[in-house]
Amino acid sequence: MKNVSGSRKGRPGAVRSGRKGNKQVGSGGQGAQALEGRKPTPKAEDRPYHPAGKRKAAKERLDAARGRHGASSSPQQRTGRPPQRKSDDSELVTGRNSVLEALRTKTPSTTLYIAARIEVDDRVKEILALANHRGVPIMEIMRPELDRITGHDSVHQGVALKVPAYEYAVAEDLAERAFGRDEVPLMVALDGITDPRNLGAIIRSTAAFGGHGVIVPQRRSVGVTASAWKTSAGAAARTPVAMAPNLTQTLKSLKSMGLFVLGLAGDGDVQLDQLELADRPIVIVVGSEGKGLSRLVTETCDAVVSIPISSATESLNAGIAASVTLWEVARRRRAE
Repeated sequence: MKNVSGSRKGRPGAVRSGRKGNKQVGSGGQGAQALEGRKPTPKAEDRPYHPAGKRKAAKERLDAARGRHGASSSPQQRTGRPPQRKSDDSELVTGRNSVLEALRTKTPSTTLYIAARIEVDDRVKEILALANHRGVPIMEIMRPELDRITGHDSVHQGVALKVPAYEYAVAEDLAERAFGRDEVPLMVALDGITDPRNLGAIIRSTAAFGGHGVIVPQRRSVGVTASAWKTSAGAAARTPVAMAPNLTQTLKSLKSMGLFVLGLAGDGDVQLDQLELADRPIVIVVGSEGKGLSRLVTETCDAVVSIPISSATESLNAGIAASVTLWEVARRRRAE
């Protein structure tokens, strides 16, 4: 009789059945582990990413750091000097209102450019007076040259101010400086914030509530521009800003020095009014409004803190969230 399936007995490469005659071939003990059952679930404090585990690790780190607050971190712990900026990495502020505001807020300036035969109004008079008072060199140039250096699509209104590159600090140096003055470090780090106005507002709040500095990542983050300097209302002259080549590594380095890393998020595991770490050395990490904290930064945090707000409000602006948290930390420190 013809075989309908087309298979042939003993055909090379055919899949052999798992049975031998009518008997099932044994597993060789491969299922023995499944029969033993699961191992006991580790305690919450023994799980590194559980809030209880983070609190336990933070307490152990604080106990280890007691008595050595003034000590310098080892070379292996440090994240190094901030990236060197190019000598021509400067910025031009253009337009009469912008230049006037930059000079009023004492933004560092190297040169004021004025177009020849400019129409002088009250703003130009004040710009010239402030530049002369601060000793900023004034250069009168032809309008085509001013168009060239500012970009032909820029509306400069006959004035431009050259702002030099900002000199960034080192995050570990800011912490050591605070410890050396017998102060409890309070710093703010930015994770993915690109709006210079948010940075300026955070610098201003950090100065207002006794903070020791702000940390910005080298990549995918705003730096200290003229816009950030203006928004800070001059606080950038008093509050240092450090640049982190790698934010996660910098946070880990600060943790090794005894600081606690607190991330801000709407779904945090600790509410701000229940925070128990306010009197400890702290780095507050603020994420972007869209994406929030990055995964690696979240895993580095000792606690993720949420701010209780009305259900009618979806979220807080990054600068406002940082200000509220800084105020609460400063209030608790004053009360103790």
